[in-house]
Amino acid sequence: MRKQSRNKGLANKYDGKFKAFQDELQIHFSDEKLLKQAFTHSSYVNEHRRKPYEDNERLEFLGDAVLELTVSQFLFKKYPMMSEGELTKLRAAIVCEPSLVKFSREMNFGELILLGKGEEMTGGRERPALLADVFEAFIGALYLDQGLETVVSILEKVVYPKINAGAFSHVMDYKSQLQELVQRGSAGTIMYSILDESGPAHNREFISRVCLNGEELGVGKGRSKKEAEQKAAQKALEKLKQKLDVK
Repeated sequence: MRKQSRNKGLANKYDGKFKAFQDELQIHFSDEKLLKQAFTHSSYVNEHRRKPYEDNERLEFLGDAVLELTVSQFLFKKYPMMSEGELTKLRAAIVCEPSLVKFSREMNFGELILLGKGEEMTGGRERPALLADVFEAFIGALYLDQGLETVVSILEKVVYPKINAGAFSHVMDYKSQLQELVQRGSAGTIMYSILDESGPAHNREFISRVCLNGEELGVGKGRSKKEAEQKAAQKALEKLKQKLDVK
């Protein structure tokens, strides 16, 4: 009887958390079982075999595909000059485990996961692979319950702003994009030059400038000449796209 009472109390506690979670997101599931399944780890199911719980592994599989589609669509529209190879590389950086873990933590998913006792005791609630899986499972559940449009509305809050802010720029080749844009417009010749180099050998800083037909388009700083040139090319791209009205 005491165990049943404890389990009921735990269920009520999580029901309250899921309600608050939905209120905060301003999204309410038609089928709340889907939402709970997204946060149900296999270890929890194994310890509650008498009840018809389902773990989140199938939803994780679906969410992985939905994420790839929605992120691909966003990148396709945002970077019209980017090659297929560069788009693939950028998408991989966005949907990789470390990135998914960051998204999951930002949304406090760790507090909602239903875990078995053993997994709980060994720190499963903060385990990166588990948090990444939960993010994918949530996306899968949201897609099934609300459709693609609602999934995109969540990604517009959590994922897309980070892309716009350049959080994944370390995998982007701005120099190639700039070269492609200039070639398409037959605009002339691009030249890079190092304006300054400072700091001790273990912590150098470089300032690079990129010019088009002698006119300065962008200046960038970096810990290496390559990084500085990429930052300069990024600034140049922004300037040229505004001038050419390219989105």
